[in-house]
Amino acid sequence: MEILKVEHLSKIYGSGNNMVRALDDVSFSIESGEFVAIIGPSGSGKSTMLHILGGVDKPTSGKVFIEGKDVYAQNQEQLAIFRRRQVGLIYQFYNLIPVLDVEENILLPVLLDGRRVNTERLNELLTLLGLEHRRKHLPNQLSGGQQQRVSIGRALINAPALVLADEPTGNLDSKNSQEILQLLRVSNRQYKQTLVVITHDESIALQADRIISIEDGRIAKDEVIRS
Repeated sequence: MEILKVEHLSKIYGSGNNMVRALDDVSFSIESGEFVAIIGPSGSGKSTMLHILGGVDKPTSGKVFIEGKDVYAQNQEQLAIFRRRQVGLIYQFYNLIPVLDVEENILLPVLLDGRRVNTERLNELLTLLGLEHRRKHLPNQLSGGQQQRVSIGRALINAPALVLADEPTGNLDSKNSQEILQLLRVSNRQYKQTLVVITHDESIALQADRIISIEDGRIAKDEVIRS
């Protein structure tokens, strides 16, 4: 089943001589449960793509559909709710709230939504992430790898249909990078969540089911690695 559909997506910054075409008429679709890596050199448009897929940055033209819903046909309030409930975002920089502990940082999307906390899911995630004994620690009491685990927990707590990760291992050493990738793989397989990872690391990309290569704002190659 198709979970994500992108139609003729373009993003332009600036105008005249300062105009930059970050994305140029990009179209593709992703099936539910796929693990897709988007790769490309710096400035190729891959991070712009992820921000638009996640409802963070609006396209200049084109459409994004997630589970059949036209993402940018929604008003700002609807879009904010949609992002919290349907999309999980993981960044290279962990973006944790310094005064909130591990548990509170993970639960932030739920609390912002005014929804009841699913304690069973929270405990399950804390165990999966190896943070069950760190739940009351503040971010500055955690290692970089542990902080990234918290950001993954925050992205997964609402059981989103789509998880988007922008260079999720960019600040980590090789050991932590492999552990984080394994956790993302588990969320993909165990929770059947669709996973899209932006990366410049070929070893990470090769563990995906499919690799989309972006060059100069266009898709240069779309290759299925494993089915």
